[in-house]
Amino acid sequence: MIEAKNLSKSFEDIKALDNINASIRDGDVFGLIGTNGAGKSTFLKTLAGVLKPDSGEILIDNEHVFENIKAKDKFFYICDEQYFFANTTAKEMIKFYSSVYKSFDVKKCESLLNALDLGLNRKVNTFSKGMKKQLCIAMGVASNTKYLLCDETFDGLDPVMRQAVKSLFAKEMDERGLTPIIASHNLRELEDICDHVGLLHKGGILLSKDVSDMKLNIHKIQCVFENDFDMDRLKSFDIMQIKNSGRVYTITVKGDEDEVKAKMEQLNPVFYELMDLSLEEIFISETEVHGYDIKKLIF
Repeated sequence: MIEAKNLSKSFEDIKALDNINASIRDGDVFGLIGTNGAGKSTFLKTLAGVLKPDSGEILIDNEHVFENIKAKDKFFYICDEQYFFANTTAKEMIKFYSSVYKSFDVKKCESLLNALDLGLNRKVNTFSKGMKKQLCIAMGVASNTKYLLCDETFDGLDPVMRQAVKSLFAKEMDERGLTPIIASHNLRELEDICDHVGLLHKGGILLSKDVSDMKLNIHKIQCVFENDFDMDRLKSFDIMQIKNSGRVYTITVKGDEDEVKAKMEQLNPVFYELMDLSLEEIFISETEVHGYDIKKLIF
């Protein structure tokens, strides 16, 4: 388990992390969402022990990370801007990382690179941005670490490759309990993979919730009422958002699904149905309640 407790980090007068508290459970995919400059990379670099916190602490399995080799053996960090040795090949990078990580699986890594059509003996500096990301992902998976820290990992990958990487993460999670922590500025990229999502803004976490809990307790209703329907009757719902186009209303409410359905039945609408919400819609609803406009923060 990874825990951040009252974590703060500043660069001169810029507060990159502001008293962050967060928990990342083993076996979950944790998505960290935020615009450029929100503090995502600083959080991951602090988690990776690259940066030392100004105050607070960050623990991996109850161990401090900074200058702790034992703790650092538990994760592989894929930064947004990858670094490779000058004039090195993919095969030489594999050799280097296999000397760093005791459980590094060379055959697995070479197999992944062959499947990705990345030449083992090709100079890495001739790779495109997306190819370099794929190389890092393959090495990260082959390192067989418990945690995989990913900073904008899907950036630069085409849609097919993004799905392939998500499938690879899912396979590793199922087979050996991998825990990916994925930072991204794009909420849509994490829609179908995250178990828990945190929204980071100006160095602080505005919202951190399980995706399943959010989806269970927030519902979107599309409905049509009779012309003489009294809208005051909707006050029995915990309404987060209401929109209409003519007689068709789209209402976002909080509450138990069965209770929501029972209340709708009592209203005798001409038509209604409960519709699935996207992760984006859930976050828009949640942040509006807290006084924020996620569309301005993220998109």
